[in-house]
Amino acid sequence: MALTGIQILKMLPKKNCGECGIPTCLAFAMKVAAGQAEIETCPYVSDEAKATIGEASAPPIRTIKLGSGDAEFISGGETCLFRHEKRFEHPTGIALLVRSDEDEAEIDGKLKRFNDLEYERVGVMMRTNLIAVKDAGDGGAFTALVNKVLEAAPKAAIILMSEDVENMKAAAEACGERTPLLYGATADNAEAMAALAKEVGAPVGARGRNIDDLVDVASTLLDGGIKDMMIDTGARTMRAAFEDNVVARRAAVKEKYKPLGFPTITFPCEMTDDPMMEVMIASVLMAKYAGIVVLSDIQGDLLFPLLLEQLNIFTDPQRPMVVQEDIYPINGPDENSPVLITCNFSLTYFIVSGEIEGSKVPSWLLIKDTEGLSVLTAWAAGKFGADLIAMFVNKSGIADKVKHRELIIPGYLATIKGELEEELPDWTITIGPREAGHLPAFLKEWKPAA
Repeated sequence: MALTGIQILKMLPKKNCGECGIPTCLAFAMKVAAGQAEIETCPYVSDEAKATIGEASAPPIRTIKLGSGDAEFISGGETCLFRHEKRFEHPTGIALLVRSDEDEAEIDGKLKRFNDLEYERVGVMMRTNLIAVKDAGDGGAFTALVNKVLEAAPKAAIILMSEDVENMKAAAEACGERTPLLYGATADNAEAMAALAKEVGAPVGARGRNIDDLVDVASTLLDGGIKDMMIDTGARTMRAAFEDNVVARRAAVKEKYKPLGFPTITFPCEMTDDPMMEVMIASVLMAKYAGIVVLSDIQGDLLFPLLLEQLNIFTDPQRPMVVQEDIYPINGPDENSPVLITCNFSLTYFIVSGEIEGSKVPSWLLIKDTEGLSVLTAWAAGKFGADLIAMFVNKSGIADKVKHRELIIPGYLATIKGELEEELPDWTITIGPREAGHLPAFLKEWKPAA
């Protein structure tokens, strides 16, 4: 059960030293209780209190870390059933499956696509981030494939798939600091897999024949001292996997049921032979709590929509995505290039900058901090008015970069043209297009005002 701020305060040294970055112990305790601060940031709290508070304040879905450096992947840490209640913490991992009995050319093609298929969207780099290596029974071939993947895909976190503990051990040792997930703990080998996990310091993937069997396997692992795991109910149809994911999340969040308090790993690759259906199943499971979805292969036309869904679900609904307030040169502008201004909502910036870049017209784009609000919303909220725009233009330094004094404003701000001319008497205010898609034609015809 979560502790209140007052309960946490009673376990603190009450020095009010401020070394944690918060002025008083009471304020610090309240932030810890709200999940806004970590108890470890207090330099004087006892180890016993750390353990007690840490356990009580831990999220109902345990946070699991795989890999390291560029290959790090984090799953879990979730605290709610619905995104609007708070936010979802860590995006669903998308894993590519390779098998030790596959043709070498096929494996090479998969690894190439893993490395090549990377996209930028609103300033976020999107890609597949895990590779699941499946053992076909030959321990030597399994370890050799793991070594190949480690070398060929330096940005991949690794999932090792084998029920043979000896094969798993050799492959896990090959991973070194790139901590893998040891997937394959069942009712038959749970104790041996738990011992191996403790030996190599890696989380375990627990698999059941159904959700009840999974609870037994997870309980065995917990009793064996395993705290870090991912769970698989064994469901191999979309409906069953969807229902099991919901049951597991509800049991963990609402009932604090520990055997199901872990992120789930799901296998769309084992539910269909149709690549498009596979991605559709993955999209359904991503929307309902899957920690990892494993795909048999990846293709750009199928992967990109899945990555967009991932981006949309796992952005914080309470915090708009923004870009920094600044002057952005596009296409190598000079002193005669047009000057445009818009808000700092990421989507607006990337759409506008993309259209300017596509126009091939060298331009200066001023980005005004509107706290992540879009143009009309920012104007209505008083964050993109004439006085604020004028203040920003004057302090931005754009006047030192251009000879002319003409500012192009979004068409939706046409009503503030007069006010802006009063605030910027040395500037000519030009009303630009309402839609970013019309910018290329507008800029190609633009000439500085006489």
